[in-house]
Amino acid sequence: MPIMSDKQRYRIATKVAHLGREPRRFMGVVNTPVFRASTILFERVRDLEAATRGEFPGLTYGLHGLPTVSDLASALAALEGGHAAFVVPSGLTATTFPLLALAKPGDHVLVTDAVYGPTRRFCDHHLRRFGVDVSYYDPLLGERIVECFRDNTTLVFTESPGSLTFEVQDVPAIAAIAHARGARVLLDNTWATPIGFRSFEHGVDVSIQAATKYIGGHSDVLLGAVIANEATFAPLAQFWTDMGIAASTDDAFLALRGLRTLAVRLPRHAESAYAVASWLAKRPEVREVLYPPLPGDRGHALWKRDFTAASGLFGVVLHPVAADALARMLDGLHLFGMGWSWGGFESLIIPTWPERARTATTWNPGGPTLRIAIGLEDPRDLIADLEEGFARLEK
Repeated sequence: MPIMSDKQRYRIATKVAHLGREPRRFMGVVNTPVFRASTILFERVRDLEAATRGEFPGLTYGLHGLPTVSDLASALAALEGGHAAFVVPSGLTATTFPLLALAKPGDHVLVTDAVYGPTRRFCDHHLRRFGVDVSYYDPLLGERIVECFRDNTTLVFTESPGSLTFEVQDVPAIAAIAHARGARVLLDNTWATPIGFRSFEHGVDVSIQAATKYIGGHSDVLLGAVIANEATFAPLAQFWTDMGIAASTDDAFLALRGLRTLAVRLPRHAESAYAVASWLAKRPEVREVLYPPLPGDRGHALWKRDFTAASGLFGVVLHPVAADALARMLDGLHLFGMGWSWGGFESLIIPTWPERARTATTWNPGGPTLRIAIGLEDPRDLIADLEEGFARLEK
């Protein structure tokens, strides 16, 4: 019997520890082993022929879901409350593949103006090239998004909180409008993970995870996941199969290993982020902290209504300062690294320029913007590092 055969009775932390593994399948081995294979042998011609028709019930080729990969997919689908999941080689693949699978020439797609930069780049450079019209919308529209719909609008791509600027969207209101007009809703749910936001309970049709981030958790894997509801499963499955979007079993193993501690790590990230963000909010150098769990944040009410947990990523707007002074502050930090990505054990900080990408809205916060990812270090040490950085800022 699968270890989680009665999974509905268990709470999220228990599910994180047990979903996607069945020791009895592998001689009692606790973790699903790494399977490295391309060719799968058939014992009968009739089975081989059934596989060519897509009618064989078992594994047919290494590209289509070796046990390590399929166990990760089943775990993420169950955690999100979706029908099925597809594991892909990166978070960016996870954002682009459902757009390609679900949009067709002549369609109109609405994308949040606060979307992850590479997702926007794909929409501008490639989705439009395939005859799909893309419009960006104000992430704070909520039900007023109805004004952006056209007769041919088929998809709405959301991300909440928004990338770099952390606006919280009214996803249920957007989903209600979209569904009333026959459109589907996609959500990049990487910030909150399945622990922090229940995508399908809020009307989402496709939930996207950059498993590179909190699910992997150790800055050593590139992986993405697309979780579908029943209505979107067939077109996504067809596209995933036809395009040969395979994830490495070694990477899937690392993501499964990281998943086991997600329910322990995420609260620590969030607790430390809250402490650092609260301290930053009181600093004279800081104009605004962009962290929805913080009371006073413009998205706090929606976050409190819809989310069940926070994570450790947020933004900070400083008062105007010279570029060389900001560089002096950041270059001298000891505990904060400067690099892309987030969700690992280490803290990161980078300057960002959201105003360079916005088209539907204007980002003019009145000072430079930073993105901060709080890792698993002691927040008191992180605060001390930032305090020394502010001292350099004033020189």
